[in-house]
Amino acid sequence: MVNEKSDLVSVILPVRNEAPHIEAAIASILAQEYSGDLEVVVADGMSADGTRDILDELSAADARVRYVDSPTGRTPNGLNIAITASLGSVIVRCDGHSELPSDYVSTAVEVMAETGAVNVGGIQHAVGITAMQRAIAYAMSSRIGVGDARFHYGGEAGEVDTVYLGVFRRDALVAAGMFDESLTRNQDYELNIRLRNNGGIVWFDPRLRVVYRPRRNLRSLWRQFSEYGTWKRRVIRMHPESTRLRQLVPPLFIIGLIGSAVLAFTPWRGLGLVVPLLYAALLAASTVVTVVKTRDPAALMFPAAVATMHTAWGLGFLVNR
Repeated sequence: MVNEKSDLVSVILPVRNEAPHIEAAIASILAQEYSGDLEVVVADGMSADGTRDILDELSAADARVRYVDSPTGRTPNGLNIAITASLGSVIVRCDGHSELPSDYVSTAVEVMAETGAVNVGGIQHAVGITAMQRAIAYAMSSRIGVGDARFHYGGEAGEVDTVYLGVFRRDALVAAGMFDESLTRNQDYELNIRLRNNGGIVWFDPRLRVVYRPRRNLRSLWRQFSEYGTWKRRVIRMHPESTRLRQLVPPLFIIGLIGSAVLAFTPWRGLGLVVPLLYAALLAASTVVTVVKTRDPAALMFPAAVATMHTAWGLGFLVNR
């Protein structure tokens, strides 16, 4: 581990094939209204889509930007490589498809000082461009879509179990063992468990609002949420005490659908309609609310996005190992 600089903030990004978004992500970092020193360390997972060329241009134009190789291309490995290569006493995580507001770093550092938190984060503000991407964004920002995790839709500032991305005290991050490289997904949640088990505070502040570009189609959304379910099950095995109700709802929904299918072949087939009809009613009501709230015709695809998220997560949790 390199020697840290107490007055420096390091923004780290693990990326792989992020050519469409990486320039905007780094531009948002370099535009931070932060009075202290700042560096950007990108761990590139051997991108083959032009990301490396963009990083070459950005690093040549601004000495604060540099990148290192992440041979495996996996997120937790890239995060740890970037942390190791960084120098700051505060580590700010950013993703290649996220954009930080200009006061993000200054607000996070201020909140960290005020609360004594070891990790501070805010809202994953999903914003879509295409119609389907907007529908997915609405689904990822709704309680029916993602449950009671405040970082998806906001809420009061305070202690939480996890936050989006995260702004970390370097000493606490290192003491906790950094990111678990055995976890392809959900490594951020698992790290927050260890930070809290070490006596640290994980703090949510709604002023930290990060633009997130969600998946553009249902196929990639399915793959993303199937992996979320799969790796959430792995984390629950590692830390059973961390289980939250919102994490169990999708697999229970799948079990309910299976039960409904079985009942269809019995004299109690009418009971088999309860779960699908109740779910359809909830989706319909939520869709109406979303359409009225957004006034966006793309919200009519909200049910497809939510159902994809729930089914993929639930099957990933129950079936995949």
